[in-house]
Amino acid sequence: MRFLSCSILLAVIFSACQSATTEESQRPPNVLFILVDDMGYGDISAFNADSKIPTPALNQLAEEGMRFTDAHAPAAVCVPSRYGLMTGRYPIRRTGVFEGSWIEPDRQTLAGLLSENGYHTACIGKWHLGMGENEKNPAPDGRLTSGPVDRGFDYFYGIPASLDIPPYYYIENDQVVDLPTDSVGDSNTPGISPIQGAFWRGGKMSPGFNHQEVLPHLTQKSLDFLQSHQESSEQPFFLYMALPAPHTPWLPLEAFEGKSQAGMYGDFTYQVDQSIGKVLDYLEEAGIEEETLVFFSSDNGPVWFAEDVEKYGHSSVGALAGMKGDAYEGGHRMPFVVRWPGRIPANSESSQLVCFTDMMATLADLLNVGLDQATNAEDSYSFLPVLLGGNEPHTLRDELLVESVYGLHAMRLGDWVYINGTGPGGFSWGYPRPQGDPQDGPPQLFNLSEDLGQQQNVIDQEPGVASMLEQKLNNYLSIREKMAVR
Repeated sequence: MRFLSCSILLAVIFSACQSATTEESQRPPNVLFILVDDMGYGDISAFNADSKIPTPALNQLAEEGMRFTDAHAPAAVCVPSRYGLMTGRYPIRRTGVFEGSWIEPDRQTLAGLLSENGYHTACIGKWHLGMGENEKNPAPDGRLTSGPVDRGFDYFYGIPASLDIPPYYYIENDQVVDLPTDSVGDSNTPGISPIQGAFWRGGKMSPGFNHQEVLPHLTQKSLDFLQSHQESSEQPFFLYMALPAPHTPWLPLEAFEGKSQAGMYGDFTYQVDQSIGKVLDYLEEAGIEEETLVFFSSDNGPVWFAEDVEKYGHSSVGALAGMKGDAYEGGHRMPFVVRWPGRIPANSESSQLVCFTDMMATLADLLNVGLDQATNAEDSYSFLPVLLGGNEPHTLRDELLVESVYGLHAMRLGDWVYINGTGPGGFSWGYPRPQGDPQDGPPQLFNLSEDLGQQQNVIDQEPGVASMLEQKLNNYLSIREKMAVR
């Protein structure tokens, strides 16, 4: 009788353990998307062996995960790039600002998708997609609308835009933490470009706001969220950690000064790397590293001119051409790393073409949920099979559309890229945009497999390829025209 009771007890325990194991294996992973601001493809040693900037945390992340060598932002500047990430759509599809937001009120977002499927979602850092019509002049009650918590996130802590665009204040959820009742003057670093160094525009500011403290503060807020979630929730989390650096102002703390061979920018980038390292270390210390799917990238290319390359011997875009704002590859080809221990092969590399817009379809694929891509995430392709090594038939991205800051478009198909005008189309031309640039001049065609640095325009040798890509681009441009007349 005692033996029978023990047998039954063991059976119950075994069944419970099996159930717990099955439940744990079926639980979707936590998702951490780390997006830095204005970091170049060539800044991280894992992507550019000649980098003059130490990036040990990001190098380790790359060693533990998969590096993508052909990953892109859908635009070469902050706002439209982030729109593509959050919506799975090319920014060319949106028309205007809605209630002070770049994201339409009824648009499904990446955060909304995950929230609907059991995730606790948080955005910490720089939003820059609109905080409602009072963003520039918050009302006395400090309430803002159309921000992250109105676009799918359960929690938000951060800043409304870049740290060189006033007003300067923190926001928690939909409330200004301290109203910007003080002010600050213009800041710059003599002897360099007006959009480099310790640059910010003067304007309103919250009392006690300190630009140099923002990166450490947001890093700590990210750690606080992770710890609080671990202690209080059984849900998987989605943390969109959108650091506002190394975008200007370049303000490395004293401990990081002189630690790179690339000046203020390099030192600040090293500080960004160390901030990311603190968050990755926490995942390991909390025992959730293996159940957390980590993505890392940058929103667009760096502000790094030819004279900076000559001065420091450091190319922030590696072997690419161009910089932030440009239609050339350096404006939008991004360092992109994905890590999921035990699921994604460590120290692996993929040349698959991917875009930020693909996050929607990839995570929907992971969760085995459908997307109505007739009206949402129209430009999203799942690259989950690339990550997990699946052999099942799958439609992968083979074309790409990118916008430059000054109005040029790059249309990619395979190794070919067509640009509908002359020159880079961005900040390589200068800032502010000089008059009389040949934007409306002859278009350009490059074969990236033979000319990654985009030095040889072969449009005269390949008119058929150029014509085909021009037609593809015009099809997208016609979408914008049709939407504009609605």
